[in-house]
Amino acid sequence: MGFLLRLFSKNALLVFFIFLQIIALVLIFSKNAMQQSWLAGQTAAFNSWVSGYIDEGVSYLKLKQTNEDLVAQNKALMLELYGKQGAKNPLFRKVHDTLGGGQIYTFVDGEIVFNSINRRNNYFTINRGRRDGVLPQMGVMAPKGIAGIVINSTESYALVQSVLSVNKIRINAALKKSGYFGTLTWRGDNSRVMHLSDVPKYVSLKIGDTIVTDGKSAIFPKGIMIGTVAGYTVDNQTGFWDISVELSEKLGALNKVFVVKNLKKAEVQKISDTMQAVIKKEND
Repeated sequence: MGFLLRLFSKNALLVFFIFLQIIALVLIFSKNAMQQSWLAGQTAAFNSWVSGYIDEGVSYLKLKQTNEDLVAQNKALMLELYGKQGAKNPLFRKVHDTLGGGQIYTFVDGEIVFNSINRRNNYFTINRGRRDGVLPQMGVMAPKGIAGIVINSTESYALVQSVLSVNKIRINAALKKSGYFGTLTWRGDNSRVMHLSDVPKYVSLKIGDTIVTDGKSAIFPKGIMIGTVAGYTVDNQTGFWDISVELSEKLGALNKVFVVKNLKKAEVQKISDTMQAVIKKEND
């Protein structure tokens, strides 16, 4: 109390001046309609500003409930769109291969439901199975290149061994320009690059040469795009080219695929088995 009295006594003139200013302002705003209108406007604006912040605070507190409601609505919509509907019927189409040998391939379109590219041996699952004619040892292509080989199938789904598998898949591939062929494998170091071996080093190469399937297996037709030459060097152990092939298909972004069914595969396999038996007999 003593402090306040000392403060007022030291600033008596200033306090008296402020008091007079307050009295003047009260008289101005109480006696003049214009100033009253201005004060009412400023008061309304201040109230609106405060109300806005209060409403934002309340809305923020309700975000959790709003988010839960949206999740529930999305779940209901997804069930309505996908949960009650079966997969669309596949589209079949027949094409004659380029060998001119009467071999016919059938393709079954499918979609990826699971995919991996970060393991030594990678797999992906498609929404086609035995009821669509998809069986093990069938090739799987993507729109821009080969993708893998079916290793198992259920009634509605199939498990595919990706070409990005170390020592699991060996693809017969060839240089499109010269026709020289070799074995395409993946070494697990780069998901965009595979390696083509067994091509003689006298074969002329250049960066950008196209690599395709060579059709010497019953899995992929001849001429399916694989990728392009990204680099090459001589393998000192074998004396053949070690060719780096940049895949034309980005397997990490796979969505649509086509399963390859070779209608003459049984005949091809029968001849192959006969040949193996003859070789074995000769070796014995």
